[in-house]
Amino acid sequence: MKVTVVGAGAVGASCAEYIAIKDFASEVVILDIKEGFAEGKAMDLMQTASLNGFDTKITGSTSDYSKTAGSDIAVITSGIPRKPGMTREELIGINAGIVKSVATSLVEHSPNVILIVVSNPMDTMTYLAHKVTGLPKHRIIGMGGALDSARFKYRLAEALEAPISDVDGMVIGGHSDKGMVPLTRLATRNSVPASEFLSEDRLNQVLEDTKVGGATLTKLLGTSAWYAPGAAVSGLVQAIACDQKKIFPCSVLLDGEYGLSDLCIGVPVVLGRNGIEKIVEINLSDAEKAKLQESAEGVKVTNGLI
Repeated sequence: MKVTVVGAGAVGASCAEYIAIKDFASEVVILDIKEGFAEGKAMDLMQTASLNGFDTKITGSTSDYSKTAGSDIAVITSGIPRKPGMTREELIGINAGIVKSVATSLVEHSPNVILIVVSNPMDTMTYLAHKVTGLPKHRIIGMGGALDSARFKYRLAEALEAPISDVDGMVIGGHSDKGMVPLTRLATRNSVPASEFLSEDRLNQVLEDTKVGGATLTKLLGTSAWYAPGAAVSGLVQAIACDQKKIFPCSVLLDGEYGLSDLCIGVPVVLGRNGIEKIVEINLSDAEKAKLQESAEGVKVTNGLI
């Protein structure tokens, strides 16, 4: 199993690290446009192999896509990160050109690759990857919902004062502060509805804190987060590589599902060796349907800018 990560910044390096530590891939290739940067990150990570007990081979390259040939899965993290006060949508101009070039170069050298898009604005960049590569819809996946759901569960566990392993919850919709739809109605603590433990006001606070989860970290860190995004990507990669048939909310191209078409947005999917094995259509309340539709309209506006 060969995995390529394009972009050796904080998010890309975290992706590569978590994938290697899980030890399911034979090789991870890191690419970056900055001379020597990917090579240095790869060498640094390889020097942790004996300490962290993994045998995955990690190599780095400066913009040489021939090194990615034969990749089963490729992760696109390249682009400029957010700075405090910026929305994900403000990144579209420069990141669209980067993602277009990266996606086409990856497919040229690995025609059977499954792409995972991390670059922001993520839903629109996932849609762009479809347009420029022509890959089947099951082989292009946007990461956002997996990360947003992890942040939702963190906030739920915090509110419940519960171990996070007790908590389950999902975020659908667009990967943006306004577009996220945390499904508080379906959130649980060990199968018991979270609403049994938390007031409506507290659940609404969890929802709002989740929606600004990325912006909160950007304000604190001065740039985008990287540990949780890297972990979210590694979870998706492992589910595909190991054919786990796990359900994650991911940004996928819809063709009538949830009443939406010709856009990528976060909905639950089953991930396995073929990428997206199934789009799962859950029963939403009228209010949740309205929020998802509103989120979709926002994504369409951003799509119109590419």
